[in-house]
Amino acid sequence: MASLDRTLRRQLENTVKEARRVAEKGARKALEQLAVHQEKSWPSMNKDQQRLHRLLRAHGKQLGDIRQADGSQNVDRLIGECAYEHWHRMLFARFLAENDLLI
Repeated sequence: MASLDRTLRRQLENTVKEARRVAEKGARKALEQLAVHQEKSWPSMNKDQQRLHRLLRAHGKQLGDIRQADGSQNVDRLIGECAYEHWHRMLFARFLAENDLLI
């Protein structure tokens, strides 16, 4: 299999980087809606959302996101993981679609 032309490789690289930035921006917004960066969930959240809030905070801590003394938590590593997972799901779905493997 022949490799891509240099300009096409550069275009692919730039597209992948931009897609990653978009995925991270979306992940940040989703985590902010769930108040993962705060100690307490939003008062308007239902029980399932509150449970997800707690689980995501715990997972972020496992990834190395640091909790502050006031209970807030850095979510940069969690954002990176969410973006990575979402990006790969989309890439796999595209692969299946291109190869007529989607049902």
